[in-house]
Amino acid sequence: MDEDVRLAEQFEEHRARLRAVAYRMLGSLGEADDAVQEAWFRLRRSDAEQIDNLAGWLTTVVARICLNVLRSRRRHPEESLEVHVPDPVIDRPDTVEPEHEALLADAIGLALMTVLHTLPPAERLALVLHDSFAVPFEEIARIVDKTPAATRQLASRGRRKVQDSPTTPEPDRARQREVVDAFFAASRGGDFDALVALLDPDVVLRSDTGRADTSLVLRGAPSVASNALTYSSGARWARPALVNGAAGVVISPHGRVVAVLAFTVADGRVVAIDALGDPARLEQLDLSALD
Repeated sequence: MDEDVRLAEQFEEHRARLRAVAYRMLGSLGEADDAVQEAWFRLRRSDAEQIDNLAGWLTTVVARICLNVLRSRRRHPEESLEVHVPDPVIDRPDTVEPEHEALLADAIGLALMTVLHTLPPAERLALVLHDSFAVPFEEIARIVDKTPAATRQLASRGRRKVQDSPTTPEPDRARQREVVDAFFAASRGGDFDALVALLDPDVVLRSDTGRADTSLVLRGAPSVASNALTYSSGARWARPALVNGAAGVVISPHGRVVAVLAFTVADGRVVAIDALGDPARLEQLDLSALD
């Protein structure tokens, strides 16, 4: 019994990091928790005394579990949408909860998570493990069954795709909030020109409603501004929040959450908006930080 308790305590020391690995890989908080729990089950079935580097062993196990999940998604494309916004992490507009800090380290905004979701599984794993968690390519190579050189190329390709998309918000959250507040003020006022002025010319809006016929991607300031005016009636129900550590809002008319919007603001303009409007997934969100 003492040995079981010691092993559980050791595992708990790594849980936050393992959950962060799984969340960045899968974009689903529920699936991330499942992956971490499966890693615990495998640890209990193993000969823990023979594990020299527990942190590395657990990271490898979680990575393999996540890779299998991602490959399964690829084999069932009919179950996925062209537009997918990962599960958002919601906090009060002024601070990130301590339990969310590991998940959101390295400015893991929702825009970055959305772009990561578009990468092939092996690219995503190589990029996440190496760039976010400093796992050597030699270790990643064994997970994806490739040479270290080929694994390095996987991460490089993924990195280029991420760098080609607007995913990094400016660090000043107060400035982010000013721009987002101005966006909703212009939307409520029906001011198309003001909206366009607040948007980067190449702004992208990704909206995930959970349905292929209504989810969409819009590009360009005029298109995104027109969309904002179309849905301007919801602007008065916008509740400020941090969404994955950046300025965002929860749209909740009469207390019922109908959308979560994450804004990526850079150089004083909105460069990306990621909106989750899937009712089934919204019901599963943890909004306790806003209470």
